[in-house]
Amino acid sequence: MDKLVIDIETKNTFEDVGGYDKLLDLDISFVGVYSYKQNAYLSFFEYELDKLKPVLQSAGLIIGFSTNRFDIPILNKYFDFNVKAIESLDILEDIEEKLGHRVGLDWLAQTNLKVGKSAHGLDAIKFYKEGRLEDLKNYCLQDVKLTKDLYELGLKQGHLLVPTNYGKEIAKVPFNWHERMPITTTQTLF
Repeated sequence: MDKLVIDIETKNTFEDVGGYDKLLDLDISFVGVYSYKQNAYLSFFEYELDKLKPVLQSAGLIIGFSTNRFDIPILNKYFDFNVKAIESLDILEDIEEKLGHRVGLDWLAQTNLKVGKSAHGLDAIKFYKEGRLEDLKNYCLQDVKLTKDLYELGLKQGHLLVPTNYGKEIAKVPFNWHERMPITTTQTLF
């Protein structure tokens, strides 16, 4: 089974679809993936999602940032199997469970990796609408890389440093990510 780090970008915003409760009305423009099995970053534009299907079906673990709340539910509407059934490790969800609040990927990456995001999520929608597909791809894959690097750092040291109180304080948040490895079974989820 593969471990995948995933990030999706959408064509539209929550404002475009009528609010946060309309999550499934958002449409994918791009999916960025890092495959540990292939040791490679993979790119899937909206018209290539059929090529993403076998990659997802090979996954025993999906790693991401806000993936359980955003990426996985949206991905799930595109496939004829239950993407939600794949084991997931959502870095933001783990932080929120421990601290009681959320933190942005940019702040988390800057605090732990000393590098931040290349743009804002709304820029990805702008890139798509302007036909700047290479910028869209690069932005998404950079978020995948940040997420992968944060996951690997948290796995290695057993914690991440998380900015709190609007960046005025730093909390050391422990994780037991070694316990959340890919499912390795001969049975299939699909």
